[in-house]
Amino acid sequence: MEVLYKDYFISDDKIRINRQFVLEYLAQSYWANRRPPERILQSIESSHCYGVYHNNNQIGFARIITDGATMFYLCDVFVLQEYQGQGIGKRLVELITTSEEYEWMTGVLGTLDAHGLYEQFGFQKNSERFMSRPPQGIIKHRENR
Repeated sequence: MEVLYKDYFISDDKIRINRQFVLEYLAQSYWANRRPPERILQSIESSHCYGVYHNNNQIGFARIITDGATMFYLCDVFVLQEYQGQGIGKRLVELITTSEEYEWMTGVLGTLDAHGLYEQFGFQKNSERFMSRPPQGIIKHRENR
């Protein structure tokens, strides 16, 4: 998947992921700052990853863990602070959560500060940190009856 959004390029081509960039960002994040770098690199290799790029520089990232059939876990979503407020993160989450690949799966994620973003895509808060959403394909199917 490759999508142009404004001046930004979003891709799920794992070869494009700047692993050092991801390591440095996650080392400063509240959710992954205790993960050893080798674990982060292993998680990238074992997940479906998305990168956001501006002028060939990576500015954002997201990762999906899935069984490929019933559920996905959306994690490590970020856009550099200087690029926030332009709809980039929203477009990234939209591309992921509305893809046919995940449409029939239950989605789960954890966040402390971005509930409003994820609620736009059907996620509901079920604790202070975790959110989930039912498979959107089922909802669409029921609405079309």
